[in-house]
Amino acid sequence: MSSAYELRMKNIWSLPRGELFHGGHNLCAGCTAGTIMRHLLKVAGKDTIVVNATGCVEVSTTPYPYTAWGVPWIHLAFENTAAVASGVEAAINALKLKGQLDPEKEVKVIAIGGDGGTFDIGLQALSGMMERGHNVTYIVYDNEGYMNTGIQRSGATPFGAWTTTTPVGRRIRGEWRRKKDIIGIALAHGIPYAAAANPAYPVDMVQKFEKAIQTEGPSLVHVLMACTTGWRFEPRLGIKVSKLAVETGVWINYEIEEGRLRVTTPVPKRKPVREYLKLQGRFAHLRDFEIEIIQEMVDEQVERINKMVGKQVIGPVDYGGDGKKGA
Repeated sequence: MSSAYELRMKNIWSLPRGELFHGGHNLCAGCTAGTIMRHLLKVAGKDTIVVNATGCVEVSTTPYPYTAWGVPWIHLAFENTAAVASGVEAAINALKLKGQLDPEKEVKVIAIGGDGGTFDIGLQALSGMMERGHNVTYIVYDNEGYMNTGIQRSGATPFGAWTTTTPVGRRIRGEWRRKKDIIGIALAHGIPYAAAANPAYPVDMVQKFEKAIQTEGPSLVHVLMACTTGWRFEPRLGIKVSKLAVETGVWINYEIEEGRLRVTTPVPKRKPVREYLKLQGRFAHLRDFEIEIIQEMVDEQVERINKMVGKQVIGPVDYGGDGKKGA
């Protein structure tokens, strides 16, 4: 593990200039996945093996016979990414024991899956990987739906969101279930490091990638990936929408290291959740009382995190000078 001082001092300008995730891929204009993967590989370096589930990143970065990946890369089905990553890590250890690989050589194994391949279809394999204690870093890029297959809901779809399988009408008002807590599920396995990151805060995201990769044993980084197609916002707004998720408390940047929780992006005064929702077409159907329900859910989550930290690191909502909750 790098020292705490080195991690604090690390910034975007200290990253390698060379690229291991190359341009020319087919990700949507404005997709934030490219930003996430580019920074991830800058941290990981060339001695890395990537195991990638079926999903937006896989299908858009490897149209045969081309690839955007400058490191060894394996494509797996939705359900078995963590299982294959476990096998890769075990094979590396076996080669070292047999003397066929330098025991001092560090080869990083990184598993990458979207929310569908992690929260839902791949959850069993991920659980097994963490339970067995494999030295694998698992990166979840979370665009809150099955965007690659037609914008269907997943276990990560937030309350109130429109998808093709949570349509909007008089009876159904979009997704009616809460988003799964994937970090809570991971921590139930006793893993040493888990974190939530956001590409609108690249220094924080890079530091978490670094910590996760340097952690001995399984680690998980849950990254918000704003999706211009499924969330229905203009491509130029990807980072703005991502930042608003933190500024409103919808998304909290935090990490749990050896059982200690730390919020890494404090928000003294939150913006109303309405500011985040109004930029996205998937929430355009919401009425005022439905937005208030979402605001209450966010307030509960903020209160829960503050209690876990033992102090207020995410503040109350700032509705402006008149204190009203209107638009």
